[in-house]
Formats: sequence, structure tokens, C-alpha cells
Amino acid sequence: MLINKATAKSKVTVQVFRKMKEKGQKISMLTAYDYTMAKLVDQAGIDAILVGDSAGNVMAGYETTLSVTLDEIIYHAKSVKRAVKNALIVVDMPFGTCSGDPIDSLHNAIRIMRETGAEALKIEGGEELLPDIRKIIAAGIPVMGHLGLMPQSVHQYGGFGLRAKSEMEAQKLKNDAALLEEAGCFAVTLEKVPAALAEEIALSLRIPVIGIGAGSQVDGQVLVVHDMLGLNQEFLPKFVRKYAELGDTVKKAVNDYILDVKNSDFPSASESYENPTKEVV
Repeated sequence: MLINKATAKSKVTVQVFRKMKEKGQKISMLTAYDYTMAKLVDQAGIDAILVGDSAGNVMAGYETTLSVTLDEIIYHAKSVKRAVKNALIVVDMPFGTCSGDPIDSLHNAIRIMRETGAEALKIEGGEELLPDIRKIIAAGIPVMGHLGLMPQSVHQYGGFGLRAKSEMEAQKLKNDAALLEEAGCFAVTLEKVPAALAEEIALSLRIPVIGIGAGSQVDGQVLVVHDMLGLNQEFLPKFVRKYAELGDTVKKAVNDYILDVKNSDFPSASESYENPTKEVV
């Protein structure tokens, strides 16, 4: 008997995240930004969906995530929320919405949670943002930290290269991860850091560590759905594995449609409506 994954799977919460780490169960996470994709990803049985500010890249065509606004992330998160039944929904706080003013950051966090119905937020930054993060968590909002490569700080880094290569930066990363756990974060994302360092951090924390370009010895993985499905064909960093080539599939389907339209092969007679038969009085 076949079991529908969406009905068989129970709702994932931040408490489930913690229990998965305790049991040694790996956590699966993907991004989604719209109703249709979120519904498919959720029905497939994903543990968590990240409404990431990467929407700025793959949905809006921005060069970086810095242009994503609060209104834009709320729009995407509301669309995802309407589709999802089981996965934990985590929403990125966009650039400038959590940046050193705890009261302002809390106001922005509350607005996202209230208007979207999301279940958690993700915040880029370590020790420097602890007052903001503590304020948000104290208000009852679950927070996932984000360390390593932080795309909102791309100009400070001078690019999207590997982070924590030096001993000094690696030590800061470990310290920041410990501080985020102490502050009450329910999980931490590590992006584009050496695998051995990520493993060390994952072993040192009680909360789950989700990796993206951080090796396999962490508690879970996250990827941008457009990357792993082969829809984003211009971007392929080392850490992305393509599970499909949907970009090619879409282009072929569109090309076939164009040819059928040009050759008057679409619509066919079976795809057209006939005039209704007139009733005889």
C-alpha cells in the first residue's frame, strides 16, 4: 500500500528539530518562494522550507540579496504559508531589518511573523547582533542563526569566497556559534566553511547545525531549490548537486509549444470548444 508522504508526515516544529538532532536524524531543508513550488516541496516530505532572501537572486534577478525589502519577503512568505502543511517555515530577515537596534529589529520580526504566519526567522550575524537576537527570542519568536558566508555582508567580504580559512576567523565562528546557542537560537546555519570546522561546531552544540557548503558531517543540509533542480543554469557553486535539469526541460517544452502554435497544431480539435446546439422550440 502506498502512503502519501504529506499525510503520513507530522508537522515539523522547532522542538522536532531539536529531537532530530538528539536522535541523530538528518534534517532536510530547501528554499521556496511561491505557492506552487512550496506545495510540491512540502508534499515531497521536506523537513523545513526557508523563505530566503535568495528570492532576490532567483525570483527578482537582483545581483545580491541586499535589495530585498521587508515587504518583498513578507509577500513570498505569505505565498509559501498558504501551501505548506507539514514543513517548518523559516523566513530570512532581509538586509537592514536586524542590524543593531533591538527595538527596531523586534518590530520588524513581529511584522514578519504576524503578517506571514511563519514559524521561525533566520538572522545573519553573530556576537554583534546578540542584543537583537535575544530581544526577538524573548518575545517568543524562534530564531535560526546564520554564520560563515553571510550574503548580506558580501561587500564587506569582497565576494562569495570560502569563509573561516584563517585560525582567527575560525575561532570567531566557533565562539559566535556557541553564543547563538546560549542566546536561545534553535538552530544555526553554516554557509561555505571548511567541512572539518563545521563538523567540530556541530559536535560542540546541542542545537542542530544546518550546512550549505559545509560538508556532510553536520545535522542537516539546505539548498536553493532553483539550484538543485537545475532551473538556475548560470549558477553552480561546488556545493550544489543538481538532482534534475528542469531548465532544459522547460526550454524544450516552451520550444515545442512555439512550434505547435506557429504550425497551427495547437489547439487541436479535441482542445477546442464547439458551438452549443440550439434548442428546438
